[in-house]
Amino acid sequence: MTASDIKDLMLYGEGINVEYKEAAGDLPKSVWETYSSFANTIGGTIFLGIKEHRGKPVEERYEVKGVSDAEKLIKSFWDTVNSDKVSRNILVEKDVECVDLEGNNVIAIHVPMANYSFRPVYINKNLLGGSFKRNYEGDYHCTDEEVKSMLRDANENGNDGVLIENFGMDDIDLPTLNAYRKRFEIRNVDHVFNQLDDKEFLRNMGGYTTDRNTHREGLTMAGLMMFGKGLPVRERFDNVRMDYIDKTNLIGDSRWSDRLTYDGTWENNLYNFFTRIMPKLTADIKRPFKLQGMERIDDTPVHKAIREGMTNMIIHADFFVTGVLKVEKYNHELLFSNPGSLKLPIEDIMCGGNSKARNPRIQNMLRMIGYGDNIGSGYPTILKVWKEENWRKPTLLDRTELRQVDLTLPMISLLPENVLHEMEAHYGEMLFVSLTAEEQIIAAYVWNGESVSNAELQQLLGLNSIEVGKILHGMVEKQLLNQENKNRWTTYTICKERVGDKKGDKKSDKKSDKKGDKKSDKKNAMELTDTEQQILALMRLDASVTYSMLEKKLSLGRTTLFKAISHLKEINVVSREGGRKNGHWVIR
Repeated sequence: MTASDIKDLMLYGEGINVEYKEAAGDLPKSVWETYSSFANTIGGTIFLGIKEHRGKPVEERYEVKGVSDAEKLIKSFWDTVNSDKVSRNILVEKDVECVDLEGNNVIAIHVPMANYSFRPVYINKNLLGGSFKRNYEGDYHCTDEEVKSMLRDANENGNDGVLIENFGMDDIDLPTLNAYRKRFEIRNVDHVFNQLDDKEFLRNMGGYTTDRNTHREGLTMAGLMMFGKGLPVRERFDNVRMDYIDKTNLIGDSRWSDRLTYDGTWENNLYNFFTRIMPKLTADIKRPFKLQGMERIDDTPVHKAIREGMTNMIIHADFFVTGVLKVEKYNHELLFSNPGSLKLPIEDIMCGGNSKARNPRIQNMLRMIGYGDNIGSGYPTILKVWKEENWRKPTLLDRTELRQVDLTLPMISLLPENVLHEMEAHYGEMLFVSLTAEEQIIAAYVWNGESVSNAELQQLLGLNSIEVGKILHGMVEKQLLNQENKNRWTTYTICKERVGDKKGDKKSDKKSDKKGDKKSDKKNAMELTDTEQQILALMRLDASVTYSMLEKKLSLGRTTLFKAISHLKEINVVSREGGRKNGHWVIR
């Protein structure tokens, strides 16, 4: 971490993953509460040697004081973190560094999100009283339920194999189980489980168990939640609701156009919830018609990706906490929401290859009938499909304050043409083309009144929090964005009060005058077509983008693409260095 990075972070104040402490001489006692809270939440960085002046504007709130003896302080930290002061040291040497900031030594302690098997990380040998979590810019004691939730997550066998006392086969909805078994048999024709009776089938699938010590037997959580009658499900898990809301094509003051919640007309178990909702989610998606042998194949990668989203919501839900298993459908977006928190860091989930489902038995039940897998490829699959469709990148947010995880699947172009037209008309052509690709994407993202956070943009743009913060700060200064809720889950909205000079930005013109011919630059910018502007935006995002990739992403014909790029070259806006496959674009 550089001094410049720290200065940038100080502009935004403390947050979910940033904490400043003065630490004039010794380690402040509160550093261990923050260590615990970062480890138990999403990780973060503690800065020692920066004083906070409460009540001042955020730009003036933090003063660099430095620490008097950095070497002594760092040694004291390592001695303590390796003692019984904390339950576990999750740091390595590179996580603690000393940075020269304005001639002062500032210590940066980077605390990662602890592995799920290590959580909760607590202090003072006090599991319940010494476990902390991070909310907004503060450290808070974990509740007993939150500690219990982390302890459950530490179990490698998952949560859904636990015996549910006093619930047996009488609590199973036989039509639901029969429907599942028919689908199972179609996909697994010669499977030995097909010959078993219902109880033994469930036992082999992880839905029924016997306690070897007490010899008590009955349904597991997986068995009851997947195939149970509605009343027993609600009786045992009254803390969790299942809800589907369709908010497409709303008329008048209608709050929804379709809804599926418990109304007495269906047995509200997970299998019924899944099979009733999936057709609703994919009803508007075009299905190609093709034959594979004599079998009709009408599935698409988008259909499969949506099923992955639905599957992931269920298998990662914490059914022991209060919350809603919720699916919302909008005109251009799907939202999957489940109670609980992420077991793995978002970065690991995006990479894939590591499956740590809370409900592995439910995961296997769904996998055996063709829904999802157990190798951690679900989210990367979704990202791949969305990239191929040139849609806005999905976002996965751990809403720790709500104990809820949200997966949003936007089904809209990264830079919708109508929005580009509106932005250009609003700001003026010269100001509009002066925006970077990232600024255009952010502005387009929030153009219709939506808000966006730094965390969402990190996933959308593939940048870290500091890089995104710099862009956002610049857009706020340019009066392109409004900053809302400073420090407490800061969000950004479009600032439409700023209207650009449709004849061109005079200040920008003056600056460009020094570098070249103003008239020529203005003429060239004004000559750009919508297609050419979209090509430029993609080139700015990825300088190595190839002709074939541009052709696919923008759905352009080869002739149209070559004509547009040739024009950009003629007016000296872009040039190509290297070959078509291994070269890169240079934008002037």
